Amino acid sequence: MVRQFLAVIAGIIVGSLGIWLMERLGHSLYPFPADLKPDDIEGFKAYVENLPFMGKFIVILGYALGALISGFVATKVTNKNNPAAAVICGIIFLFLTIYNMVMLPTPVWFWILGIAVWGLVLIGYKLALNKNKE
Repeated sequence: MVRQFLAVIAGIIVGSLGIWLMERLGHSLYPFPADLKPDDIEGFKAYVENLPFMGKFIVILGYALGALISGFVATKVTNKNNPAAAVICGIIFLFLTIYNMVMLPTPVWFWILGIAVWGLVLIGYKLALNKNKE
């Protein structure tokens, strides 16, 4: 039970780092306005609303990377042939993603991909199992 808990924590940390790295890439390609303050929620909403397609799609790619590595790491830490830790990571990230989509102006395609992409934790799980067999 402790190992499973630690696996979920590790999966969340590594998945978050993957998302953060992709979002940093997105912000380097589509920087924040110079006058945007960290506590300016309305300004951030306007920034997100005006992002071009690729700016938003990079976020989805970050979610995909986060899902894959989260599922992989959680499975490696549990060292079991059971997807529970990977699925728990996916569910936690899914709820956080839905929260972000509710708070920010995101198009329908973003909602669809933003929800579907978290199923990739199971691919990360499968990849970890294949590595365990070698």
